[in-house]
Amino acid sequence: MAVNKKHDEFHAIDMSTGWETPPGYPPGIQQKILAGALDEMNKRGSRTRLLRFAPGVFTTAPFVHEYWEEVYQVSGDLIVGNDANGKGGTSFKPNTYACRPPGAAHGPFKSEGGCMLLEIHYFDPA
Repeated sequence: MAVNKKHDEFHAIDMSTGWETPPGYPPGIQQKILAGALDEMNKRGSRTRLLRFAPGVFTTAPFVHEYWEEVYQVSGDLIVGNDANGKGGTSFKPNTYACRPPGAAHGPFKSEGGCMLLEIHYFDPA
C-alpha cells in the first residue's frame, strides 16, 4: 500500500494559520491538515487533521462517509447526538476516543465552550 504522508519529525505547529472550514460544515468549525490527503472520489489516501469547534457551534445532521475515521478529543467539550436546534445529546470531555468504520452514521455534534479534536481518516487498501 502506498502511503501519501511524508516523513515529518517533531516540529512546532503554527496554530494561528492554515485553518479552513471544511466543505459541508457550518462556520465556526475549522480544520488544519497536518499530513496526507484523502481522495474521496477514488477512495484512497489518508489524512491527519485537527478539527476545532468554536463555542456554541453545532451541526444539524449525522455524518456518513466511506472512509475509516479515528477521533481523539484533545480539549474542550463535545456533545454528540444533539438535534437540529443544537439541543440534547451526550457530553464528552477530553481524552475520549472513537473509531468509526466506513458507512457508520455519527453526530450531529456541538460544543458549548469549544473543543479540539485530532482526527485520522483513511481508506482500507484494496
